[in-house]
Formats: sequence, C-alpha cells, structure tokens
Amino acid sequence: MPTAVLPQLWQLPRPAGRNPLSGVALPIALRAVLARRGTETVESAEAWIQPPDLPPADGHFPDLKIALARLVIACEQQERVAICGDYDADGMTSTALLIRALQALQAQPIAAIPSRMDDGYGLNSRMVEELHADGVNLLVTVDNGVAAAEALCTARALGVEVIITDHHTIPDPPPQVLALVHPATTPEHSPYRGLAGVGLAFVLARCLAEALNQPDAITSARDLFCIGTIADMAPLTGANRVWLQEGLRSLHRTKCAGLKALQQLSGLEERPLRADDIGFQIAPRINAVGRLGEPRLVVDLLTEDNADTAVQLARQCDGLNRQRRELCDAIEAEATALVEADAQPLPPFLLLAQGHWHHGVIGIVAARLMDHYQRPAALLAAEGNGLMRASVRAPEGFAVDQALHACAKHLERFGGHPAAGGFTVKPERVAALHEQLNDVAAEWMTSRHQGVVLQPEALLRFDQIDRGLWSSLQKLEPFGIGNPTPLFWARDCEVIDQRQLRGGHLRLRLRQGETLHDGIAWRWKGGASTPERIDLAFRLSLNRWQGEERLQLEIQAIRAHHPTIVLQRHGQEYQCEQVKPGTIVLANASGQKLVIDYRDDGLHQCDDNRASHPYVAALIEEAAIGLGLQP
Repeated sequence: MPTAVLPQLWQLPRPAGRNPLSGVALPIALRAVLARRGTETVESAEAWIQPPDLPPADGHFPDLKIALARLVIACEQQERVAICGDYDADGMTSTALLIRALQALQAQPIAAIPSRMDDGYGLNSRMVEELHADGVNLLVTVDNGVAAAEALCTARALGVEVIITDHHTIPDPPPQVLALVHPATTPEHSPYRGLAGVGLAFVLARCLAEALNQPDAITSARDLFCIGTIADMAPLTGANRVWLQEGLRSLHRTKCAGLKALQQLSGLEERPLRADDIGFQIAPRINAVGRLGEPRLVVDLLTEDNADTAVQLARQCDGLNRQRRELCDAIEAEATALVEADAQPLPPFLLLAQGHWHHGVIGIVAARLMDHYQRPAALLAAEGNGLMRASVRAPEGFAVDQALHACAKHLERFGGHPAAGGFTVKPERVAALHEQLNDVAAEWMTSRHQGVVLQPEALLRFDQIDRGLWSSLQKLEPFGIGNPTPLFWARDCEVIDQRQLRGGHLRLRLRQGETLHDGIAWRWKGGASTPERIDLAFRLSLNRWQGEERLQLEIQAIRAHHPTIVLQRHGQEYQCEQVKPGTIVLANASGQKLVIDYRDDGLHQCDDNRASHPYVAALIEEAAIGLGLQP
C-alpha cells in the first residue's frame, strides 16, 4: 500500500492593499507579489525591475588587487597556471571560464579537477605535488580550496602560490594564501555577497581583462557565468541578477562552441534563453559528467573552438545524462520499494543503504524521496574502503548541517548546509546514527503541525492571464533562489477535462467564468480523480510545442472549492461567504454576522459600527483575499 504523505495546508497571502505599488507599470497581481516580498516603494520596485550599475569589484574584495597583480605577471610572462575546480557545474564552468580568459591573455592555464570517484571533493596534496612537479608555481582554485588545509600546507612547503576563489564557509583560522577572493570578505550589504564560484571567476577574469586592456579576451565569460550560476542555484539577486539579466538576452548567440552544441542537443531554439532552460536542459547535461564521468570532458567541451568537435563532446555529455536519468529512476524505484516494505508509520528520517547504489546520483534520489515523503532523506552507497558515503536532503526548516553536527560521534566525515549535506560512516554505526537522526527529525516534525504549508503569493483570475501578463512577468526574471517564480492561486475553477499522462503527469482543461486554460501537474501525487470545482495553486509557464507557444498553468496544488471559507485568528474561527458580487457575510462562532458591501475603491459599507474596529477591519481584508476579491 502506498504511504500517505502529509497534507497541504493553504496559507493565503497577507493583505497588500487594494492597489499596491500604484504607479509601477505592472499588472496588479505582480505588484502584489513585489509588495509581499518586501518591496515598499515605487522607486525600489523600479530598481528591482531595472537594477542600477554595480560598484567596482576591487572596492568590495580586499584581496582582489593582490590576485590581479599576480595574474598580470603570469600573463605577461606566459606562465603555467593551474585552475583547480570542483566537479559540479559551478566548478567546471568556473574552470573553463578562467582557462578561456587566461589563454586569451597569453598565460598557459591547465585544468586540475578531482574525480568524484577517485579523489573525492576538493584540492588535495597529491594534486599539488603533481602540479608542482609539472612546473606549476601558481594555483587558482575555483569553487573550492578554502577548507583544503592539508593541500594548502603542501603548497606552502613547495613554494607554490595559491589564489583561492571560493564561496564555501571560511574556516577559523582562514587559510594562509596569497589572496582569498570570497563573498564573505565583502561588505555586509555588498551586491557581490551572493556570488557562486563561477561569479568569482567572472569577477577575476573581467578585472584582469580590464587591467590588461583586453576586453575581447572574455567574450564568452558571461555566458559561462550564466550557466554555472543557475546550475549552482545561487541567489539571483545583487550582481547575479544584473549579470544574468544582461547575459540571458544574448546567451543563445554565444561564441562558445561547446555551449552552442549543448543548446542544439537540448532542443533550445534560436531565442533568448530563460533560467528554466538552463536549469532543466543544459545544467543536467553538465552535472551528469561530474556525477558519472570525468569532469575534464566538460572543461574540454567548454573550451573547444571547433564546432564539429564540440558537437561530439556534447553528445558524450548527453549520453551520460541519459545514463544518469536511468540510474536515478532505477535507484528511486528500489528505494521507494524499501520504504513501502517497511512497517508503518514511516520513520521521521528516511535512511536507506545499498552498497551497489552509485554515489554520484544518490543525492538526486534523496531529493525525490524528500519531496514525496516530505521528510529528511539520506541514501548511502559503498565508498569502496569499508565505509558508506551518504547524500542528505531535507525540506525547508530542517537544518541538515546542525543534524549531522549533533550526530558527529557516529560519523567519519560530514559537511553541508541547512538543505543538503553528506557524510561517511562505518556500516556498524548506521543503526545508531539512524536512531539519533530519527530523534532530531521527530522533534522537527512535531513543530510542522503535520502538514506542508503552501503559500500562494497573489490571486490571479483566468481572464488576467494573457501574453501581456507574461511579458510583464518576464520583467521580474530571472527566477530562482532568492527570487522564486511567483506562486499564484485561482478560486472556483471548473474541471472540463482531465487525463493521466505517461510519467505520472496530470493534464487538466479548466474554466473560470468564460475563460479556458490548460494546466499540467508534473509527477502528480494527488490521486486519479479531481473534484469538479477546485481552487488551485499554480505557476505560469510558456509551453512550446511544434512551433506553437501557449501559456499553461503548472499546477502545484489542488483543493476542492467551497463557497464558504474559514478564517483562524487568535484561536477564534470565522466563517466568510460572498453571498452576491461584492457582498461579504462574516460570522463568528456564536453565529453573529456582519454584512459588508466590499468596494474596489478601498472603502466598504456596513450598518454595524463594529466593522470599523481595527481587529474586524483586518478580518474583512483577510476575508476579501480568501474570497478572491483582492489580489
């Protein structure tokens, strides 16, 4: 029997006023989204839509000038420079970005990326020794290095200079290197605070090209920045937002043969790309290489100038991505079977171990289990040295890093951040580890009220959904971490048709008033039957099929529609109903009622003086949102 997941609890948005951010040239639903995200003035809204120019980077990174001075010497003397990156999309694009830039600036860069399977994460002493023996006296790390204490010690002993560009947590004490270019070293409210590894590589390359007065040396740098930043799920605010807005407009015309080949294999047309195109089409093909193959393949692809060779390399990435999908599906099916076979109820923390699972993809499957069962999940696979290696994923609110720190006595190594992490453990310690993780997760689940809170940001009527709205929505892009795609909701929609699609997707034909729209629910877990009249939460997307473009609703949640809604406030319940257009009836638990004539001009009429009391007035505004009278 399939295990039931936690119910979804709808939390409708707080009142934003009946005409929020009046004067901003956006539809009211989008203005309501901005207002609820903390935008308070027309000026700040316009600055978000069209950000101001960035301040000079060298005034924000204390060691940037030191790094640039050393790299200028390396370029002028045509010196060999090792670019030491990570094996994920951020690290591989960072490596390719600096190699392309340094080659054009006359240095002799070489790539040095560890193998996920053979080396594990980060710079290590063996790599430093081999690079030094090969005549390298300058290392530039990208997306790693800040915590590689042993390797950095080896570099100092050998007289190898190191420039670290990294965005992971700086240890205490910080590393002793020639220069540390890190977002945490910038001022507190710096626009550079959210840069991923590829953003730091872009800063370094851009400033170096300016210092040498060769701006043409970095013609593809911003394109690679776009790929790595979105793939690494960096916050799309500050400098990331500025450069992505600029870069996405021209990315489809990239001069990088490797990126062009990836776009062609991904079926992306000759049009400006969106963040979703990168996140769902290009980034997986890059990340698959780091998970299953040798990262050098991606660096070779992204630094290749010959179009035919680039296509061949891109096909290898595509093949690994297909293999990655097949592995993920197989492991997910096996893991789900293990979960469902266990005694009920489910443990608060899912921990599953199979020696034959591929640890390059277990993080993806852990995320799928987390999403389906709505609880933290860890998958363990054999590391090959008598240890098990795990990837952990957790819903919002559960701190993976804190949980692993609490269980440190059971672990050989561990690390991560609140949403994800990893660890290695001896097989004989797994049972005790799971017991303690269950205790941590049980306390967290108790605080969740046994439900997943769904928070739509604005009401959107079907008759408001058109290409004009879509064009306005694009002004708020790019969407991602720190600037999520708005979640809208619609009230009282009639289901005209529904059908189950291959892959577990659900397609609906919906009508609200006189307006029809199509909706799609990906990997739908809500059952085969949908009520005839529903409220739905959705995101808006553009479906491209056989040369046609149509707006569609990407459905996130469905609930049966009820004309009467219940408000809960300070332990009290109030029933609300719209008895006729613009007329709200508000009733308390004692059956006392207020009848309110609700008007769009910001006023309302009621014969009862209690309606003017601040507490009751706030209730009326909340009722208006719940009944679909406010965005």
